[in-house]
Amino acid sequence: MAELKLWGFDGSTYVRTVKMLLAEKEFTGFEQDPVNVLKGEPHSAEHLQRHPFGKVPVIEYRGFRVYETAAIARYLNSMITGRDLVPAEAENVARMDMAIGIIDSYGYPAMLGGVAAYHLFPDFVGGKDEAKHHEALKTTRTVLTELMRLRGKGPWIAGEDLSIADLYLAPVFAYVAQTPHADEFNDVPGFADWWGAAQQLESFRATKPQG
Repeated sequence: MAELKLWGFDGSTYVRTVKMLLAEKEFTGFEQDPVNVLKGEPHSAEHLQRHPFGKVPVIEYRGFRVYETAAIARYLNSMITGRDLVPAEAENVARMDMAIGIIDSYGYPAMLGGVAAYHLFPDFVGGKDEAKHHEALKTTRTVLTELMRLRGKGPWIAGEDLSIADLYLAPVFAYVAQTPHADEFNDVPGFADWWGAAQQLESFRATKPQG
């Protein structure tokens, strides 16, 4: 049996965040159960015992089960040896935590639910809503502008080194990049450079969803 069990399918940006973290740690000793959101599998009775709100990912490592991606990422970063993905400086930790909160609260709903869903999987969100789509584009710009402002002069969101915040944003924007709006945000100061660097990460390339 694998040391770590991961529940969640590769189409989930949050699952990809966790897998990017594991890749950055060069940790391969995990088993994945591809609980599929698009098929409604997280709401099965079996999965609701793992996550009472029917979400992915969920992990179990050394007998301890964790859900919610921020908690999973922090836990695995602490427990698994290798590259540290939490900054050492308090200010950069705050940058990382603010960015994660912004993405969870505003970025994910806008980029996935409003922009990507409109073009890539409209039926899953109840069809194309023009007003929601337009508002989501505005919110996406606000989110990216603020994340790049928090970033300051460093190459990554939380300073000089890659952090969990970058692993949050890259999988989410990857869906926007598959829409006709892919290049609309290149004029956000700093974003084109950040996105270019994120796409070159081996962990990003290795965790690209198949199909």
